[in-house]
Amino acid sequence: MVLVSLLTATDSTSHTHLIIGSNLLAASRCARSLEVGATPLLIAPPTAELPFALQKRVEVGEVKWLQKDFEESDLFSLGREQVRGIADAVFVTLSPKDPLSTYISTICRQHRIPINVADSPTLCTFSLLSTHSDGPLQIGVTTNGHGCKLASRVRREIASSLPSHLGSACARLGTIRKRIQEEDHLSHLALLEEESTDQTASFNKLVTEADLDAAKSKRMRWLSQICEYWPLRRLANISEEDIESLLKSYTTNPGSPAPLETAHLDRAENKGRIILAGSGPGHPDLLTRATYKAILSADVILADKLVPAGVLDLIPRRIPVHIARKFPGNAENAQEELLSLGLAGLQAGKTVLRLKQGDPYIYGRGGEEFEYFRKEGYGDRNACEALIKGNQGRKWTVAEGFNGFGDYAELPGLEELLMKKLKD
Repeated sequence: MVLVSLLTATDSTSHTHLIIGSNLLAASRCARSLEVGATPLLIAPPTAELPFALQKRVEVGEVKWLQKDFEESDLFSLGREQVRGIADAVFVTLSPKDPLSTYISTICRQHRIPINVADSPTLCTFSLLSTHSDGPLQIGVTTNGHGCKLASRVRREIASSLPSHLGSACARLGTIRKRIQEEDHLSHLALLEEESTDQTASFNKLVTEADLDAAKSKRMRWLSQICEYWPLRRLANISEEDIESLLKSYTTNPGSPAPLETAHLDRAENKGRIILAGSGPGHPDLLTRATYKAILSADVILADKLVPAGVLDLIPRRIPVHIARKFPGNAENAQEELLSLGLAGLQAGKTVLRLKQGDPYIYGRGGEEFEYFRKEGYGDRNACEALIKGNQGRKWTVAEGFNGFGDYAELPGLEELLMKKLKD
């Protein structure tokens, strides 16, 4: 069994970091300390030659250079008053073979002062990750001492796959989370459940209006599901106006969506087209040609929240996309909203693509939507019927026609069905 490290995020604001050494790594450690809001104190002899960047930081006062050799008392006298002068962290940039590195590590371990020694995991009590930072978003990678270059490569690969402006989106979503928390007076336990990184059994649980305690957390669960199901590219592009619009459309006690005023549109003169399509097994390469063509040619796309991000990424930026807000307690309202949006688009003469997860008739409510638009006068050229539709059926069975040995397979309920037909 390979032991791994406990990864944590440390608030280092106003902390005192001791950096021992005068090389390029010392310059990097000072820069990192400044980035996180700490105060770096450089300990190096007066004869040391500092790298150009580090020398500039010393000259402008960003880094204080104590021109002296390290002393044990530095660990207990140069820190903040709030912690009685004890250093918050120590970074040794000397060679791991230098006896001073082992000496400092031993003292720090004895007094439980966090210590990091360059290129010597056995002398460290913590290590710095290879990180990607974008506003409040930080992603760290470590190989636990098995290759810093590899960790940097993995970090770059992860960062390159992320959409731009994702950090700004994190900040905006954090603001809305705090706002919901304050407006809905959520308890500490409710916040812990909704912010858990694991999906609990209640994450997608239906919330009824009668359940007052659960109703108070509906908006927070709604926000949690946006973070869980929306494609990252769409999250990264969310704006303040989008957030305000979402909040207004989903209050603490959401009602039915307001009907769209579409009576003035003349459907006979400019009739639109509705396409009901499924996203298939999930991988973009497995889409049917018809679905792929529909994605590229639609004027409006109405998508389920579970449609894979890879499929949604195929949608051209010019095409507006509406993702179903099917959150706990709001499934019916969200369904009605999508139907209304689709009808409005059709009456405006647009091609509307209703993109559903998997097979729209087996895994979704495709049958209901087909009937809805057919009653409105659309879908006349489609004679397809759903295998499972509405409340008419919730179960279906797939079986081979024979058992492989020349005999017919036994199908559950087949004999009873045949006997009933014979009696009738």
